[in-house]
Amino acid sequence: MKIKKRLRLSFLETCAASDMAFLLIIYFMVIAGFNLSTGFLMNLPLKDSTRLILKEDLIRFELNEDGDIVHEEEVIELAHAKEIIGTAQAENPEIAVILTINKETLWQKVVSFVEVAQDLKIESFSFAMQRGLSRL
Repeated sequence: MKIKKRLRLSFLETCAASDMAFLLIIYFMVIAGFNLSTGFLMNLPLKDSTRLILKEDLIRFELNEDGDIVHEEEVIELAHAKEIIGTAQAENPEIAVILTINKETLWQKVVSFVEVAQDLKIESFSFAMQRGLSRL
C-alpha cells in the first residue's frame, strides 16, 4: 500500500499569517490606548519677550524637606496658600508666584502646588530647587 504524501503549506499560504496580523493589530491598538501623555499645560513666554516684575508683585513660597508649604516663615496648608494667591491675584492680576523646592520634598507635593497655580490661572509662575541648607 502506498502512503500519500501530504502537501505542506508554507506559513504565508495558511490562515495563520492573517490571524497573526489581526492579533498584532489588536495588540498595537491596546498599547496605543495606554500611551497617554499627562503633564501640565502652561503658557511659556515668547522667545524675545521681556517682562519686568516688581518686587511687590512677588509671592514667595517654599516646600521644605517634609513637604510643608512655608510662606513668610510660617507653615501653611495648601488650601491657605491657594487663598493667599487668589487674594493677591484679585488685588493685582500681574502677581508672580515663586516656589522654592527642597530636594527631599516628595514630588507629589510639588505637583499639587503647581496644580493650584494652574487652577488660579497664574500668568507668572516660577519654581526652582533650593540651594544649600534650608533657611528654617
